[in-house]
Amino acid sequence: MAGLGDVVKGTVQIAEAMSVTLKHLATKPVTVEYPDEPIAVFPRYRGRHMLRRYDNGLERCIGCALCEAACPTGAIYVDAAENDPENPHSPGERYARTYEVNFMRCVFCGDCEEACPVEAVVLTQAFPLPELERRSMIFVKEQLLEPPDGNITIRPAH
Repeated sequence: MAGLGDVVKGTVQIAEAMSVTLKHLATKPVTVEYPDEPIAVFPRYRGRHMLRRYDNGLERCIGCALCEAACPTGAIYVDAAENDPENPHSPGERYARTYEVNFMRCVFCGDCEEACPVEAVVLTQAFPLPELERRSMIFVKEQLLEPPDGNITIRPAH
């Protein structure tokens, strides 16, 4: 009799396990085919950096390098230069000749955004796509001045 009880008990356990499998078989998969499908991020998500410009086209970055100093991982490099009065890059006396963000080191903490006195650097809700070469994960100033084109939607707050 002990053998028959084990068979019944095993059959019940298999039926319970199969019910879980069958229940999830009809649900939509969690995987998103990014960048073809939009990915939902939370409203406070901090992603790829962007350097902003003023409405007149001048760069906001004045080359003060406070963002570089505030970065806990050393992911930001700023090389400042004197602004040419005839052809200014920014409204200040200096501008960032070189501005680089190494996304292999960045932890997206937002300290650079908080340290910037002119709100030149902001963290958008886009994120850098994976690359095959390490050098392509270092974004230069020209890339950061362009707004990111991410297929992003904002998740509703619960």
